[in-house]
Amino acid sequence: MVELSIPMAVAVAFGLACAGTRVLVGVLTRRAVLDRPNERSSHAVPVPRGGGIAVVAALAVAWLCLALVDAPADLLPWLVPLAAASALAAVSFADDLRGLGAGLRLAVQALAVAAGLWALDGRGALAAVAPAWIDLPLTALGWVWFLNLYNFMDGIDGITGTETVSIGVGLAALAFAGLAPPAIAGPALVLAAAAAGFLVWNWHPARIFLGDVGSVPLGYLLGLLLVILAGSGPVGLAAALLLPLVYLVDATVTLARRVLRGESPARAHREHVYQRAVIAGASHASVSLRIAAANACLLSLALFMAPLAPLAALAIGGGVVAALFLALRPAPVPSTPGRA
Repeated sequence: MVELSIPMAVAVAFGLACAGTRVLVGVLTRRAVLDRPNERSSHAVPVPRGGGIAVVAALAVAWLCLALVDAPADLLPWLVPLAAASALAAVSFADDLRGLGAGLRLAVQALAVAAGLWALDGRGALAAVAPAWIDLPLTALGWVWFLNLYNFMDGIDGITGTETVSIGVGLAALAFAGLAPPAIAGPALVLAAAAAGFLVWNWHPARIFLGDVGSVPLGYLLGLLLVILAGSGPVGLAAALLLPLVYLVDATVTLARRVLRGESPARAHREHVYQRAVIAGASHASVSLRIAAANACLLSLALFMAPLAPLAALAIGGGVVAALFLALRPAPVPSTPGRA
């Protein structure tokens, strides 16, 4: 039964997410839960927002079934994060509908991360290389930042579904290769499958958007698995940085630039590398596919180079991300001869 549990859970996650998202397209449209275009949007017509409801529900059902089959005596480490992710989804959907204060959102996120670290027995991303008084605060800060950047980066059709599939498959590949704790393989593939089911309806031109109700819980649960991977040792730490490196660099550098200019980090904008590429004329699909290609390169580094030279793998990974950003950089507008 255990051998069949992962394929069955993956099929359940994909099927429920795909079917549930299709239902939500109609329900959210009728209830006018729409993302309406504005000066900071990357779409031109109103699109229903809230597809993450189906994604979170699908992965919760499949993840719980997986835990019941594979580890029925040790459910707590999976139940607590699922409950925390559900709470994040509820708060984030309220934010999608009417907007909530940043303080409330951050408070709920901090509680969810604290619950996740408790479920991990107080072992964070640096557990193998640093004492708890360093490990836990840094892991908590990094985890909160990761789930927020996952939300910030969800700005064009297909991008976060593509990123979730990439990271989920990457985590499972590392586990199957013996480079990550085996227990994360199933949950990682369930996350990837639920995201793939959503992508059927979110690929450009998207019929529905994920919304904060999806991007925040996905960032939280992927963050959980990345913390487990990072805490396994130096190789795991390098791999945990490599897999989401595109999102990490784009979001962090963009935020730093805005803060240095004195702008509010919470204010909506269109300054991410992927957004500037779309503004310059690249299609949503081409940008997402280029990110997927870069993610494949990063996974290869995590699988084949990180076990031999973790720091070198990270350095080359930085080069991969830099090359992606150069490829996405808008082409310069040629000057017209005879005009200043």
